[in-house]
Amino acid sequence: MAHNPDIVPYLSYRDAQAAIDFLTTAFGLSVVQVQTGDDGAVVHAELRHGNGVIMLGAADLPKGSPGIFLVVEDVDAHHARAVEGGAEVVYGPEDTEWGARRWRARDPEGHEWSFGTYQPSTEPPAWA
Repeated sequence: MAHNPDIVPYLSYRDAQAAIDFLTTAFGLSVVQVQTGDDGAVVHAELRHGNGVIMLGAADLPKGSPGIFLVVEDVDAHHARAVEGGAEVVYGPEDTEWGARRWRARDPEGHEWSFGTYQPSTEPPAWA
């Protein structure tokens, strides 16, 4: 039976394909899925180690910009609570092209936190 984690780190890389190559070769992670844009560049990937998953993608961010993704059932209620609590919103609740809902914020130290209904798995999706 597949294990679906509720907390998933994500990393942004300037060259996501090079990162995938390094992480699989050097650290032994396994590719679960890779999604590319029209230009062939990696826009989203999921890698597995044991029963854990990390997500990564390409972004022009400062070096060392990790974040955390937490699965939440009610994105809008979660967003409202965080705003009330003083969170710095990076982007508000939105629907994704893969049918999930998500939003993102920064904590007081500048770390990005993403929240959404998408729940990665350690198994490749049926369409991959």
